Amino acid sequence: MTAITHRYEFVYLFDVTNGNPNGDPDAGNMPRLDPETHRGLVTDVCLKRKIRNFVGLDKENTEGYALYMQEKAILNQQHELAWKALGLSKESTDSYKKLPKEEAKARELTAWMCRNFFDVRTFGAVMTTGVNAGQVRGPVQIAFATSIDPVVPLEISITRMAVTTEKEAESQGGDNRTMGRKHIIPYGLYRAHGFISAKLAERTGFSDDDLQLFWRALSNMFEHDRSAARGEMSARKLIVFEHESAMGNAPAHVLFDAVRVLPTNPAAETPARTFADYRVEINHGAIPEGVMVKELLGGFKTEVQHPGF
Repeated sequence: MTAITHRYEFVYLFDVTNGNPNGDPDAGNMPRLDPETHRGLVTDVCLKRKIRNFVGLDKENTEGYALYMQEKAILNQQHELAWKALGLSKESTDSYKKLPKEEAKARELTAWMCRNFFDVRTFGAVMTTGVNAGQVRGPVQIAFATSIDPVVPLEISITRMAVTTEKEAESQGGDNRTMGRKHIIPYGLYRAHGFISAKLAERTGFSDDDLQLFWRALSNMFEHDRSAARGEMSARKLIVFEHESAMGNAPAHVLFDAVRVLPTNPAAETPARTFADYRVEINHGAIPEGVMVKELLGGFKTEVQHPGF
């Protein structure tokens, strides 16, 4: 597969209703917050996990779409697959600790990992732990998502009409109830920024097919990630900036600044509770020459080509 030849940036909007989009294990699994602004946070790692999960469901065992970072994986065993595939395996694992002295063989080890693992050629990986398969800087990077407005975490009491052990049942005299807690936010619209480098894609083999799969994952990953804890989560907008060249035609921040998320009714006295309470504006006049704007969510919605593209 041929690597992509254009640079991309994107703005991704998603929301949550009565759910916890990304709990913080260091804070009793409460929704993550910026302590100064009280805006909600969702980590890049959380978003990448959902993308990986979608790819795993969509591609299953398709060759070239294995997942390196998956639940219960042992990473050194993943690295060892490359050594064995290239006939470089040794009896002692000590021989794995350094890449082969032949530079071509060392590059081929890393290239094998890129060819076979979608998330390695997409997000990159440090594969130098114990069994050395090199290091890859991925072409796709995602920043933390931040809510447009401050969010208010709520702690909800819940009751389970059962207990775990006979001892608990005896202590309750047969009432058999277990009290618990869950953390939610009533509503939050989150914005994340992403970056895709064509020059780094040349090194990993990240192709146009991979790119289309990535867009599909962003558009549909919440549909396959339902749980009681996450409430209703939905992908709302995916605004993509495609550059004419591999190096790019404008700084990323200029493109991001052209997208504004504003309240539909600025005078409203009640907090936002649906996506309809916001409007998304793209200042097309601020988009430099050589950059095309596309709105994706399951397919092209609008497309504006600017002079020089």
